[in-house]
Amino acid sequence: MRYALISALALCAAAAQTLPQKREGRKILCKTPENAASCYWTRGRLSIYNGNPPWRMWKVGTHRILAIFSGPSTFPPRNDQDSFNPELPPNLERAYKAEEPRKARLKEPFPDPAFADFEVCPLEPERKGEMQAVCIESVKDIFLQKSR
Repeated sequence: MRYALISALALCAAAAQTLPQKREGRKILCKTPENAASCYWTRGRLSIYNGNPPWRMWKVGTHRILAIFSGPSTFPPRNDQDSFNPELPPNLERAYKAEEPRKARLKEPFPDPAFADFEVCPLEPERKGEMQAVCIESVKDIFLQKSR
């Protein structure tokens, strides 16, 4: 009887791991069953650039620049909101939010560049010499490069 109970609990725990988990505060999915196999981790610097889209990531150690969008459902962009205000992972949003008082005090309008390990999911194929559209699924080891 005890072994049957333990086996049933183990089976329930394993089944719960396979169920889709709700992402913390994410409204637009980045990683979907269709693109999950192409997602990868990279070290990068996320910054605001002049042009469209303004949010871009430099892949450290390369000459590659990635264009940041919210996810597959917002690419290609249908309006300015899709291009200018991509949804970022909650922990990165919190890091930027924590810096807002300092940035306001210094009268700096743009967020600091963020160096981190990013899990990105391509939204289009990579083409030599062109920015590739991606979304950011998750971030770890965030370091905000303070300008002053």
